[in-house]
Amino acid sequence: MPLLDIAKGIACAVIVGHHLSRYGAMPVGAFPLAPDFLGWLGDDGRLAVQVFLVIAGFLAAASLAPDGVLRVDRPLARIFQRYGRLVMPYLAALTVCVLVAAIVRPWMSGDDVPASPSIGQLLAHGLLMQDLLGYESLSTGVWYVAIDFQLFVLALTLMGLPALWRRTPAAPPSRERWIPVALVLGVVLASLVLFNRNADLDATALYFFGAYGLGMLVFWIGRATRASTWQGAIVLLALAGAGALALDWRSRIATALVSALLIAIAQRQDWLSMARWPDAAMPLQRLGRISYSLFLIHFPVLLATNAAVGQMRPHAAWIDALGMAATFGLSVAAALLLYRWVEVRPASWRAVIALFAALLVSGMLVSA
Repeated sequence: MPLLDIAKGIACAVIVGHHLSRYGAMPVGAFPLAPDFLGWLGDDGRLAVQVFLVIAGFLAAASLAPDGVLRVDRPLARIFQRYGRLVMPYLAALTVCVLVAAIVRPWMSGDDVPASPSIGQLLAHGLLMQDLLGYESLSTGVWYVAIDFQLFVLALTLMGLPALWRRTPAAPPSRERWIPVALVLGVVLASLVLFNRNADLDATALYFFGAYGLGMLVFWIGRATRASTWQGAIVLLALAGAGALALDWRSRIATALVSALLIAIAQRQDWLSMARWPDAAMPLQRLGRISYSLFLIHFPVLLATNAAVGQMRPHAAWIDALGMAATFGLSVAAALLLYRWVEVRPASWRAVIALFAALLVSGMLVSA
């Protein structure tokens, strides 16, 4: 689906720009050159994460239950497979970040550089439980990886419940197709109206399932054969989102709702599967394919370039602006390496254990 790759490429570029405008001394120095743009990136760039959440939900529904019926014979094996796919590049990037942070710590002050990690902190990150256990993050944005895994498990659980229901005589087989959709819709509404309004739940999937579930529902709506069914479902989805926003306006939910509706229109018009897009869109499509690696690896690059440019002070604002542009380019180069060397490799327990061990060893070395 090239259009989804393009959307991920744009969203990832905005998220990297958001972090570039918030961490280190370079954005402070470059701010006078583009105050409106950098201010927007710093304040609202984080909303691009909602695009990833909606797309992730859309792809989860397409992979796990395209017809509303779970197509997974061994759910636990699928969960472990998902964990492996997520954590292989994640563990590699965290190892790089731990080492880079230790190198630049003498030249950078403040909270931008993560502190030396404890063994508990390293283990919690490797198990994707750092926020649930209250540990400080070793890198920016790693909360998303843990939430993505939680969302996948929750979605698979909701779609697998009809199989348990079917084992009881009172459950007619005809209900099997709409029960998962109804369950997802119910949890989406609960998330939009209740869970997403409680900041204490922002380390759990319940807080983010509104956006993720919108993506799932949009995929299933797109399978409707009648135009009237599709139109009615889209109107109901839009009304449900508008009602949640009327109850409590949240820009993140508005972004997720608009993203879901745009994907629904693109899916209906067969734009998602178009094989040929304008040449100008190809760089964004390629960026989208490596967006996960870029999301993971750009922070240690950011730390390194901020430390390097900081040693050149005092200097003009354009030096900081050039340093920020160089950081983006170097992050893309690092993401390509991470993508080719780690992300696209088949997930295996041997690789996961080796990368987990590398993170633990590097953390203990820099903490010694």
